Amino acid sequence: MASNYRQLTTNEIAQLTNSGCSSDDWTKISVRDAFHPERIQRTHFSGNIKIGVFQKEITFAGGVVKPSGIRDAIIHNCIIGNDVYIHKVNNYLANYEIEDNVIIENVDLLTLTGETAFGNGTSLAVVIEGGGRELLIYDHLSAQVAYILTFYRHQPAVIRKLEAEIRQYADSISATVGRIGRGSKIINCCSIKNVKIGPAATLENVEFLENGSINSVSEAPIYIGPGVIAKDFIVNSGSTVSSSAILSGCFVGQNCVLDKQFTATHSAFFSNCEGSQGEASSILAGPYTVTHHESTILIASYYSFYNAGSGTNQSNHRYKLGPMHQGILERGVKTASASYLVWPTLVGAFSVVLGRHDANFDSGDLPFSYLVEGEKETVLVPAVNLRSIGTFRDANKWVKRDGRTDPNRQDYIIFDLFNPFIIQKIQNGQKILKILVQSDPDSGDYVNYQNLKIRKDWLMKGQQLYEMAIIIYFGNCLIKRLSAFQPQNVTALKNCLLPETTVGKGRWCDLAGLIAPHERIEELLHEIAQNKLSGLDQLTASFQQIYQNYSTFEWKWGSDALQTYFNKNWNEISVTDLINFLEDWKKSLTELTELQLSDAQKEFSEPSQISFGIDGSAETRQLDFRQVRGTFEEERFINDLKASVADQLKTGEQIIQSLKSLR
Repeated sequence: MASNYRQLTTNEIAQLTNSGCSSDDWTKISVRDAFHPERIQRTHFSGNIKIGVFQKEITFAGGVVKPSGIRDAIIHNCIIGNDVYIHKVNNYLANYEIEDNVIIENVDLLTLTGETAFGNGTSLAVVIEGGGRELLIYDHLSAQVAYILTFYRHQPAVIRKLEAEIRQYADSISATVGRIGRGSKIINCCSIKNVKIGPAATLENVEFLENGSINSVSEAPIYIGPGVIAKDFIVNSGSTVSSSAILSGCFVGQNCVLDKQFTATHSAFFSNCEGSQGEASSILAGPYTVTHHESTILIASYYSFYNAGSGTNQSNHRYKLGPMHQGILERGVKTASASYLVWPTLVGAFSVVLGRHDANFDSGDLPFSYLVEGEKETVLVPAVNLRSIGTFRDANKWVKRDGRTDPNRQDYIIFDLFNPFIIQKIQNGQKILKILVQSDPDSGDYVNYQNLKIRKDWLMKGQQLYEMAIIIYFGNCLIKRLSAFQPQNVTALKNCLLPETTVGKGRWCDLAGLIAPHERIEELLHEIAQNKLSGLDQLTASFQQIYQNYSTFEWKWGSDALQTYFNKNWNEISVTDLINFLEDWKKSLTELTELQLSDAQKEFSEPSQISFGIDGSAETRQLDFRQVRGTFEEERFINDLKASVADQLKTGEQIIQSLKSLR
């Protein structure tokens, strides 16, 4: 804010008094030159007050124009910027620095009641409702830091260090005066206490806010809408909380939407999450966690890229030692309507849960599966979701639906459907299915695996689908590498296949969206524990470095895995080996795409036309369906998929021809 304030003149005090204004002490009010006393009416001041210049006209919705200034308010201990519009503060406005061009109209109470950290340092009991995985929130919390704080409790030195730094940050921003950022609007709101508000935010018809941060920025404004009640919270840039949502002890990351009477307690939501109508309690919602239904309850669990069907329900309580159980749904899981899960349970990535499941199970090493309600046990159909068009549509849409416009993105997200973490899971699944094929031949139609039943006739099918995915992934890696280097001879070919780094070998993990080598995460945490890495900013920078080097680290893992796949090192792998492998890649990519297109075609089959053309003949039904849904040949995503695969196959064929020229 501008400096160079002066005290009021005798004439200005007289003008203010004549306009119905009063003050406990006029000498505690200072103003800028070009101050317009006629722009202030029927207002009482107390404490230390600074007032800017009011010159502009403010245009409201519907084209109504009003002059900037202050009318009908009680204001205590505030700094008020230029061209601010304040009208009808029914109780009082106290202890705020109000930046330029802010609008405050028809507000009951807007105040700081003492020193506050604005929600920073609040402890959330995530994932385990009864406690044990407490997450301290702060303005710059990322999904990756939250993941470490939540799931690396086995490294107490790291947790203590990070929590101490979060508390230190909370102390550093604690204040007795709040801030309302430039261009913000606070209209028709009831009670707002101990809340800081960033630039360009809109608060409209809000019911109650207490102890929170609304970290809006001009590039990504925040909207807090009608009926919202929130306490002990942080909302970050680009997000919307509206339509009577109720938050108690919550962190809301960038570009999230929580609305339509959604309620959440002790929960953290990260980039692009959506919550409507349902309930969340003690959840850690990684990027793209979505729940849209009134009857859905998410409790004591961790998700990312998750979609909850209507009536999804989860139980974390055995009525013995309290709510101490947790659930893990790995990246890309969907729960169908009326699904039910009992914690502790772990559902493998990109799986679909259908029906009621009363037993605990771990399907983490069998991703892309269907988990179906059986008579007494859960039936697992392995790998079947690989041939679903919906899986690949989801992977495609997540990238396009990243609505973050803040130039400072807090969460680091790898969107690749196939990546080292997923392929390692698939490789594990393939080994499990091979072992189960050799199990007791007299066990009937099913084999058992960790409280799961798998039909024997799906053991080979699952292996085949997993093999397709493995070949496609390694083929993609190889083509990407050769396209980048374009080797002109065998020596150059061998050299380009060598990785540039030693980082990436071994196990990989998914840190709430960031796919990373486990060894690098362990090194990072060791640096924190040994005080070699200090500060939350350095930790965030380390995650950024991992994100930026993902492709380099990925090739190290892919290079090692390909040599294992060939059972040869790069010196022994011939050009012919690579050509033959890429021919297998073409075949696998084509076959899996055909399975997906066949799955998509079901959406245009005769059963899908039921309920269309309700007053006509079979021909009317077909015509109505075509007008509403279009045809398989016209479907945009289908055509995009075909074009993408055609481009991949073309690039692959070009690589094959270039390899043949080397041979």
